[in-house]
Formats: sequence, structure tokens, C-alpha cells
Amino acid sequence: MDRMIYIAMSGAKQAMEQQASVANNMANVSTPGFRAQLNNFRAVPVVGQEAATRAFVVTATPGADMSTGPITETGRPMDVAVRGDGWLTVQTADGGEAYTRVGNLQVGADGQLMTMNKLPVVGDAGPMAVPPGAAVMISADGLVSAIGAGDPATNVAQVGRLKLVNPAAADLQRGDDGLFRMRAGAAAPDADPAVTLQTGAVEGSNVNPVSAMVDMIANARSFEMQMKAVKSADENDQRANQLLSMSS
Repeated sequence: MDRMIYIAMSGAKQAMEQQASVANNMANVSTPGFRAQLNNFRAVPVVGQEAATRAFVVTATPGADMSTGPITETGRPMDVAVRGDGWLTVQTADGGEAYTRVGNLQVGADGQLMTMNKLPVVGDAGPMAVPPGAAVMISADGLVSAIGAGDPATNVAQVGRLKLVNPAAADLQRGDDGLFRMRAGAAAPDADPAVTLQTGAVEGSNVNPVSAMVDMIANARSFEMQMKAVKSADENDQRANQLLSMSS
């Protein structure tokens, strides 16, 4: 019997996975700095007595859409958006580095500069802290200054410079927490002086809601088509069994 039912089931399974990714993208349409998830699939020929046209669908390494999202000016001094390619560096709970485009920064109760998700922002010399009571100013090259602290003559103290990096997209992978990290075996990137910021602005999600809706409809149709193929294979099997019973 043709193993069409298994081939259709593999297609239906991947359609469901793709639908889950699109749904996740839709849920993050308004998430600052979000990068749309891309699922990759490939065909694997069936080895056996089946027709040479038969192929299973398997999941390949998932990726992300690295295009820049829309920039919205907020006027807030601690909001920054990376211009073009590049990433802000944050410190994870295990002490490692991760990379994000989320630039709505804040100062914690202990003076530490962090993201809205409470992740410490990394500078060239590690996590950065702002003197108590000081206002923060961030320049286009990532230099962080504290106004109201330091030299009384200038009333400004330099806190440090944000570690802005630009590793190759192929070396990055998204974690379950939404942050990007270097793939296994890849070295942590050094600060890239070519990466600049737009201050007083934040980058939005690069998910196109209209395209995402179209993808959801297409995935639903694909799943329906695969399930119809499963039903047809089952009906063919039943008819074949009936013919065998009649002939015996």
C-alpha cells in the first residue's frame, strides 16, 4: 500500500508548527525590537518501494527576520534605537552575554542601567551603574553620561559606553526568552564602533500584521489539504481491504 498517509501526516505536522510560529509573531506585533520568527523546512525523499516522487517534510534550523522595524520617536532621553544593523548587549541571569534591540532603558533602584525586562545593560567594561539622583543622557555613539553628578564645574560624569555589537546573522540564535545569543562555538563579538544609536526613540516589531494574517490563512489551508490527503489514503485502504475480502 502507498504510504501516502504518513507523508500527509508529516506535512500536516509542519503546517501546525508554522502556524504556531506565525501566531507567536502576531502576538508580538507591538513588542519593541521583536524579530519575526522564520521556520525553515526541507523535503527528504522516501527510501523504499514507494514512488520516487514521495517526500517527507522535516524541520530545518529556524531563523529570524533581521530587517529593521519601524522607529518611533518618544522624546524620552533613555530610549535608544539601533540604526541599521547592530545590537545592544545585556547580561543574562547566568552572567553570560545576550543581544537585543529593545532600547527602552531604565535605572534600577540600585542605580544599575537595565532594560525594561530588568536585564543589566553591558558597557565596554561590564554592567553599568548611574550615580544616585543623576539624570542619564545617551549619545549616538553609545556614550552614557550622568547629569547632576561628578565634576561640579561641568555637572556631568561619564558612566561608560554601551557595548554595541554587530555579529553575523548566521552566528546568532534566538533563545526561549526572546534574546539572541552566539551559536555554540562562536566567540563573543567585540564592540563595533560603526554601530550607532538614535536617541529619544524606540524600534518597534518588524512583524507585518497583514502578511502574518495571510500566512495564517495559508497555513490553515495547507493543514486542511494534508488532512484531506490522510482521509483519502484511509478510504483507499478500506476499499482495498474490502476487495481482498470479496475475492477470498
